[in-house]
Amino acid sequence: MHDNQPRTITPDDLPEVITCYLTAHRAHETATAVATFTEDATVIDDGNTYQGTAAIERWLDRSATKFTYSIHLTGTQQTDTAHYIATHHLEGNFPGGTIDRRYQFMLRDDLIEHLAIEP
Repeated sequence: MHDNQPRTITPDDLPEVITCYLTAHRAHETATAVATFTEDATVIDDGNTYQGTAAIERWLDRSATKFTYSIHLTGTQQTDTAHYIATHHLEGNFPGGTIDRRYQFMLRDDLIEHLAIEP
C-alpha cells in the first residue's frame, strides 16, 4: 500500500473527517459517523469486513449497543496525505475489560475509504 514510515502528529493535525468520525463514534451518533465514509467504504474490525455504508451503519449500531465502554485517544500518526493512524485505549464491560486498538484510516476525496481496527 505504502512504504513510508508513520510519523507522530498531534490530534489537531488529523483531517477533519477523521476527527468527525471519532467524535461521532464516541457519542454513538451513527448517522454522523456513517456520513464520513465513501459509499463503497470498507471497515475491518475483529476479523470481520463490512463493505458499503449500509453494512458500516449496522456495524456501528451493533458496537454501540453490545458493550459499554470508554475510549481515549492515546496517539496519532500520519504516513502520507491519505493514511492516518489513531491509537485508542478502551475500557469497558467487554471480554478482557481493557484493550488498545489502532484505527488505520485511508482517505479518498476527503472521506474515509478504508478503516482497519487492529490491536
